Amino acid sequence: MLSKEAIQFIEDLKNNNNTEWMHANKNRYEDYKKDYHLHIASVLNEMKPLDKSLEPLEVKNCTFRINRDIRFSKDKSPYKTNIGMWLTTNKNSKNSPGYYIHFEKGSSFIAGGVWCPEANQLKKIRKEIEFFHDDLTAIVENKNFVTEFKAITREENNVLKNAPKGYDPSHPAIEFLKLKSFTCSQKIEDKLFLDTDFSKKIVQKLIVLKPFNDFLNRALETEE
Repeated sequence: MLSKEAIQFIEDLKNNNNTEWMHANKNRYEDYKKDYHLHIASVLNEMKPLDKSLEPLEVKNCTFRINRDIRFSKDKSPYKTNIGMWLTTNKNSKNSPGYYIHFEKGSSFIAGGVWCPEANQLKKIRKEIEFFHDDLTAIVENKNFVTEFKAITREENNVLKNAPKGYDPSHPAIEFLKLKSFTCSQKIEDKLFLDTDFSKKIVQKLIVLKPFNDFLNRALETEE
């Protein structure tokens, strides 16, 4: 669980998103960071026995820097005002299948999969779908998957209008093949983060995504 103090720090930062305020509240930030790391450790302790591929992960592999990359953004606010956590099998890869937890007042959610894979990754995933689409169909039609996440996310900008080059438009998995991103998400209530059983409850939801992540990892590990 997160402490009320950690959540309050993020809320105060949202209203005072500047370096002067951050420097003046350095001690609060250090307390927040400790709480953030304990929160991650708690989730890792629950996840690792259920997904052995996460065993190599340490807290430091799952954190995000609080500083925003503002080089190409019109918004020059220097700090992030959400709390994110990323658990992935391949800790050395910036974009590999995994599990994500996000706290942001009024916009908290959990998610998993791989977001906007690189061109070579997308090629491998589509090849796996082409030949083993029945496996993916079984995963996303599983009762637990549907209950928690409904379906693979289909955002307009991440779905092709036509069949990808080299694929038959009549392929039985064409709607999967049109995807440019492979993620699933579920909105959650902010108050869940304050629950003493947060880690257990959230892991029960996240672990439903393991077969989905396994399928994606299988695709990415296949030699061309």
